[in-house]
Amino acid sequence: MKIPINAMSLRRIADLLAALPLILCVSCAGKETIRDDVFENPVILKYENTSVYFHEGLYYYITNDAGRLNLFVNADPTQLERTEPCTACQAKEQYGLLHIWHPQIVNIRGKWYVYLSADDGNTDNHQIYVLENPEKDPRKGTFTMRGRIKTDPDDNWAIHAHVFEYDGELYMIWSGWESRRVYAETQGIYIAKLENPWTQCTPRVRISVPEHEWERQWVNPNGYKTAYPVYVNEAPFFFGNDRTDRLYIYYSASAMWTPYYAIGELSATKGSDLLNAASWKKKSKPVFSMSDPEWKDGKFAAPAATPGVYAPGHPYIIPSPDGTEYFLIYMARDIVGDPYRPYSRTVRMQKIGFSAEGTPELGSPEPVGKALKKPSGVKTASQKPNITNDESE
Repeated sequence: MKIPINAMSLRRIADLLAALPLILCVSCAGKETIRDDVFENPVILKYENTSVYFHEGLYYYITNDAGRLNLFVNADPTQLERTEPCTACQAKEQYGLLHIWHPQIVNIRGKWYVYLSADDGNTDNHQIYVLENPEKDPRKGTFTMRGRIKTDPDDNWAIHAHVFEYDGELYMIWSGWESRRVYAETQGIYIAKLENPWTQCTPRVRISVPEHEWERQWVNPNGYKTAYPVYVNEAPFFFGNDRTDRLYIYYSASAMWTPYYAIGELSATKGSDLLNAASWKKKSKPVFSMSDPEWKDGKFAAPAATPGVYAPGHPYIIPSPDGTEYFLIYMARDIVGDPYRPYSRTVRMQKIGFSAEGTPELGSPEPVGKALKKPSGVKTASQKPNITNDESE
């Protein structure tokens, strides 16, 4: 009897075989044991989201599966996909939401919220919706609809909501259109203050537009392109704490179907008015990309990338369980070509650093299959007390 093996299975088998020398260690007795204090990328094979949220010792990860929101919870962020998920909400069945993108789960003042982008069947009608669960454990109770956040009077396209609290105030950042698409589509980054987790109370303020060439790539090297130009700033994430010297917003730029998709950075002085566009300063080059971009004769030329890492984007930063380290969560592709090939996009993570002044340093993408140290504070089997047969009785 022949067992069918698809291309994805072969790739994963090859990846595992390549990684074995790195994740096996030899004890003094000469026996091989699996190291459980390391991990390798990708950490999540079925890409649906990069929004990993840390709260009271656990990591929460929510995805969309054909209109059903699945919630994964684990004390080890590298093991989330190996956790049995629970269904947080049947968003399609209960509320008729279609084309659900990038849900974010977050705990705000003791209650759990899910922010997601969805439409009525026409992707040009994407808007931001909010679900609420008052239970202490989001795996219990029910996530119910709080409503749609009206981001502007004309109900312009709005996706990739990220909600955060700073200096006692609640803010939302997202990607949206200034007005309806006519010829070119331009996605900018917006910010507004929230009166409560589901109600916007200030006008939206645009703090970033795709202005640099590395933010405006929409034609793939193989010639694939949309019917109209698409200039992209999307998937914003806010990061700031006592360790950082400023406040930061990381975002993705250029079209995700190109290998030029990369992470950019906005920053503002602590204590500044976050709703003032002038407070935010943009880096002129990406801070995390498949390689340093080069420009020749006014055209973009991408040097050879890290093996298996193309188009890194959708940034999210999480702390280690003990709070001594920080890790970048991002998605990337393992091939240059067709971006819509099944399982081409996967979720990866790697440790970031900080300069002496406190500036985050994201570094460069780590190769697929490389053994990386797990976050500090993650409990491993080797750290658990050994129990002999005598001790167990």
